[in-house]
Amino acid sequence: MLWVKSLHIVFVVSWFAGLFYLPRIFVNLAQIQADGAADTQKERDRLLLMARKLMRFTHILAVPALAFGLWLFMVYGIGRGPGNGWMHAKLAVVLLVLGYHHGCALLLRKFEAGRNTRSHVWYRWYNEVPIVLLLAAVILVVVKPF
Repeated sequence: MLWVKSLHIVFVVSWFAGLFYLPRIFVNLAQIQADGAADTQKERDRLLLMARKLMRFTHILAVPALAFGLWLFMVYGIGRGPGNGWMHAKLAVVLLVLGYHHGCALLLRKFEAGRNTRSHVWYRWYNEVPIVLLLAAVILVVVKPF
C-alpha cells in the first residue's frame, strides 16, 4: 500500500506543477499585444507551443494520479466507512481540480483561436486557484477534520 500511496503523491504533485505553471503562461500570453508585429507573433507562437506541451504533459500526469487514488480508495479502503467525512470533502476538491484542469484546456483553445478576452490580471488571480485546492486537499488528508 505504501508504494501505491507514494506513487499517488508523486503524480498528484507533478500534475499540480503543470496546473501551477500553465496559467503563468496565460499571463504572458494575455500581455502580448495583438498588433501583428513579427517579434510579438514569434513570442506568442513560442508561448502557445509551451502551453500546448505543458497541457499535454498535465493531461498525462492526471491519469495515474487519479488511478492510484482510486486504487487506494477501492482496493485498500482508505477513506471508506463511517467517520470518513474528510474523504467526501477531498473527493469534492478532486472534482474542483478536474474542473480547473478542464478550464485551463478551454482557455488554451481560446488563446489558440485568438479569442482571449481576459486580462493578465485576471490570469494572475486564476493562477492562485490550484494553490487553494492543493492546500484544502492536503489539510483534509492529513488533519482529517471530520
